[in-house]
Amino acid sequence: MASSAIKSGALVNLTELHPSSQFYEEGASLRVTGKLQDYAVETAMAIIADGNAILKIDTQHLRDLSFQVGSIYQFIGELHIQADCEAILQARVGRNVDGLDLNLYHQSLQLLRQFQADRMNNTAT
Repeated sequence: MASSAIKSGALVNLTELHPSSQFYEEGASLRVTGKLQDYAVETAMAIIADGNAILKIDTQHLRDLSFQVGSIYQFIGELHIQADCEAILQARVGRNVDGLDLNLYHQSLQLLRQFQADRMNNTAT
């Protein structure tokens, strides 16, 4: 029987999503955070940004989430890469995270990755 387990979303900064990134892979399960730049009700397509990096989010499967341009949102979903190398996250979870200090969030993510790398090195030796 085939396993249909849902993978957890890897924490990723939008600036890390580029074609040479380890996270830029078809079907990769990701968790991204950014400020809502635009939302089209007709297509359920959102655009979030963090600094100069942007990502399109397909929100068609989300319910009970109202979108407000300028607010900060976090999405978990699967990355789909189009033929023109444009990435779109098919969101399965979304939430408003207004009040989140994005600079502190980025710092904590760096510390988490450093801790995980140190732990991997310690168990390997």
